[in-house]
Amino acid sequence: MIVFENVSVAKGGRPVLHDINLTLGDRRIGIIGRNGSGKSTLARLFNGLEKPTRGHVRLGSAPVAPDQGAGPDPKAGDSAADALRHLRRHVGFVFQNPDNQIVYPIVREDLEFGLKNLKLPPDERRRRIKATMQRLGIAELADRFTHELSGGEKQLVALAGVLVMQPAMIVLDEPTTLLDLWNRRRLLTVLEALEQQVVLVTHDLDLLDGFDRVLLIDEGRVIADGPPHEVTDRYRSLAA
Repeated sequence: MIVFENVSVAKGGRPVLHDINLTLGDRRIGIIGRNGSGKSTLARLFNGLEKPTRGHVRLGSAPVAPDQGAGPDPKAGDSAADALRHLRRHVGFVFQNPDNQIVYPIVREDLEFGLKNLKLPPDERRRRIKATMQRLGIAELADRFTHELSGGEKQLVALAGVLVMQPAMIVLDEPTTLLDLWNRRRLLTVLEALEQQVVLVTHDLDLLDGFDRVLLIDEGRVIADGPPHEVTDRYRSLAA
């Protein structure tokens, strides 16, 4: 479960998010809102890609301190850094553009990168990579050059790079934007089968059918929070 406590974010003196208070334990959560509403900033708070200007984000009992410095106590700084590592270890993030996430030229090498940082033995790294790629139906891509992959293949490799780390939660920021219809369906089939908690930021409201909960963000605030049909109807009414 992830908790937002009085979270606000400002950038360059401009407020982006205002006093967000959420407790998110649902298995499938959608986040919607128009461009510039603050939804991507909210999504990046989940794993510390953004940090609060004020308030805290907690995964379990570990808070991420506001981005205001730790103060004079060096132990406070150590505690905040440990909390941030904890958050990033257990919350994976899939970017809208997989090219922002894929680092190495060979698929297998890219998937192994994060596992090496965990100091896992080679046998365990190979086992996780093989199992994850088979699960996503992309085992044949293991030795391919990443720059030769299609957009859909790249998005699945980016997701595999998150899944091999075995996070408890996966946050995806508009992952279908660059995909054709076939690869969109393929990605959604994979997401539906995941046992992890999933948070999906999207403009495609049809993707949220069957979700447990949807948040509507507008001008940096949560203005609706509930079942998909209620919240998406509210969103459509704003655009009418």
